[in-house]
Amino acid sequence: FRSKDGKRTSKAILNGLHRPNGIVYHKGDLYVAELSRILKYKDIENNLDNPGKPEVVFDALPKDEPHGWKYMVMGPDNKLYFNIGAPCNICVPPDTHAQITRVDPVKGVRETVVKGVRNSVGITFHPVTKEMWFTNHGRDWMGEDMPNDTLHRVATNKPSHVGYPYCHQGDVLDPELGKGRSCDEFTPPAAKLGTHIAPLGLKFYTGNMFPAEYKNRIFIANHGSWNKTNKIGFNIMQATVGAGGKVVKYEPFAEGWADGNNYWGRPVDVYVMKDG
Repeated sequence: FRSKDGKRTSKAILNGLHRPNGIVYHKGDLYVAELSRILKYKDIENNLDNPGKPEVVFDALPKDEPHGWKYMVMGPDNKLYFNIGAPCNICVPPDTHAQITRVDPVKGVRETVVKGVRNSVGITFHPVTKEMWFTNHGRDWMGEDMPNDTLHRVATNKPSHVGYPYCHQGDVLDPELGKGRSCDEFTPPAAKLGTHIAPLGLKFYTGNMFPAEYKNRIFIANHGSWNKTNKIGFNIMQATVGAGGKVVKYEPFAEGWADGNNYWGRPVDVYVMKDG
């Protein structure tokens, strides 16, 4: 933040939290997603030196550590959206897991938005249609080139299922848990992004600094692979969305964090700043 004398500075305002990964600043209040609960700190900017005791928005979330960190955003409906990952690499998850969910921060009511999501660490909304888009991590140990990590679009308010743990990348049945199932049962991804590239945060470009064709493209931060012989990812990709929400082009925007299997940076998220 900028202090009163106009200088950019930073300071620790909270401590003692458990896995505080997701944060949302909305109408003066700060929401923090810990592993198993959502907290609210009212009027945070006027209480940086003493935030006080938080209001618990929702605390009936699973306590599993695997894929337990929450990525959280405020939706256009003023509800908090976040992931509840599968508590494993591959398993039939409890009904409370492997999904993106939302909580009304006023009423504290939780709803499932989409199921069959192994682990999403990136959620955003189309600036025009207001439809939710998210990245998803495919399972491990099914091969170096299978399955793809994916990009998904939620086109309606009716909860959908995108396949985990039965179908991966929209068209490949799981060798263990896919027996007797069909990928036709599930909503396919909007795009396959690559195998084990670990896509994380994503944003639609809404600024005016770039050429007009960049407007409403999706920028995706790829963290990079860890269990491939020839590592891939470590870049920022851009996806062009065409009519009907179809991804018509997927290409690099920024790269250079890796040289072969050696890397010095791992992109995590992207933000569109006020200057575009």
